[in-house]
Amino acid sequence: MSFFLKKTDDINDISVRARCGRRAGFLGIVLNTLLAAGKIAVGAISGAISVLADGLNNLTDCGSNVVSVIGFKMSEKPADKEHPFGHRRAESVASLLISVIILVVAVELAVQSVDKLLHPSETDFSYLLMGVLLISVAVKLFMFLLNRNLGKRLSSEALLATAADSISDTVATFLVLVSAIVSRFANVDLDGWLGIAVALFIAFTGFSILKDTVSGLLGRAPDKQTVDDIEKRVLSFDGVMGVHDLIVHDYGQNKMYATVHVEVSASLSITEAHDLADRIEKSFAADTGIQLTVHIDPLVFGDPVTDKLKEEAERIVADIDPAFQMHDFRVVGGEKHKNLVFEVAIPFDCQLGETEILRRIRAGVTRLNGGACDCVVTVERQNI
Repeated sequence: MSFFLKKTDDINDISVRARCGRRAGFLGIVLNTLLAAGKIAVGAISGAISVLADGLNNLTDCGSNVVSVIGFKMSEKPADKEHPFGHRRAESVASLLISVIILVVAVELAVQSVDKLLHPSETDFSYLLMGVLLISVAVKLFMFLLNRNLGKRLSSEALLATAADSISDTVATFLVLVSAIVSRFANVDLDGWLGIAVALFIAFTGFSILKDTVSGLLGRAPDKQTVDDIEKRVLSFDGVMGVHDLIVHDYGQNKMYATVHVEVSASLSITEAHDLADRIEKSFAADTGIQLTVHIDPLVFGDPVTDKLKEEAERIVADIDPAFQMHDFRVVGGEKHKNLVFEVAIPFDCQLGETEILRRIRAGVTRLNGGACDCVVTVERQNI
């Protein structure tokens, strides 16, 4: 492991990540080329379609490794005019291409296996075939453990995708080995059927990688731990009364951008509020690597009338759904008529439409203070 990642290496350093990815990729190219050559030769000699297909699978794995190496090389490039957020998502693109290669292999293997069922041919059993398959299982298991370990330590989608591919290859080759043994000693030809089973297993792996990678490229919501850590850190600053509308954009490992609305007392001067936002942003940049942009929301706190109306508005919103969250509450108007201005965050999976939610809120607000209140409400769907 020290050949890839030394104890003194900083795993957050993009050059360290790229070096590990390239070395793992080059090792994969060498090992997969040797496995492919051995299986294709033995499969052609013995007539075992499943062994030949497994060899072709290893050959395409070389292509996956090449894609991975290129992806890590591209991710190392600094930000430029065309890509101001850097190139770290190149790892995700590499993972996407790997998943497509895996799916293409699965389809080709399924076609060859069906053809074997429709046009049976005798398979020659040999101990050479057994030896090649056993070596392949051992090598693929080693590649799985190596890539999974590196992928977890570096939080690399490309390496984790390669690990998933390797374990699927391990299972596939093991099934081919079982097929060869059963066919030899039970006199039952399972070659075609096992080929289809292997194809389905490989396709499932490829689809799983594809789904996860596409989700990340489309803009997957941040995990709860990340959200909680950001909110807790922001709330730790003196003067911060509340946090909402947190949006996080992930451009690859340790390349995150975020925006957040911070509630402060309206009594703060513009200079004081700006200084608070500046301190929060600098703290995140220095200690977390997150480029945070803070939007200040000045609100009135401690006013009996405002606090009372806020409590009533929170009750009205909670009566619709306890999961709803109200923020940015303001009171605008005079003694005879007041407008309650606030926003309501609702879950993405809420079945109620925004129009119905607004109708219920307005109906509740207009009953406050003998009908002297109205409201201006913004409803937005968020991960809450």
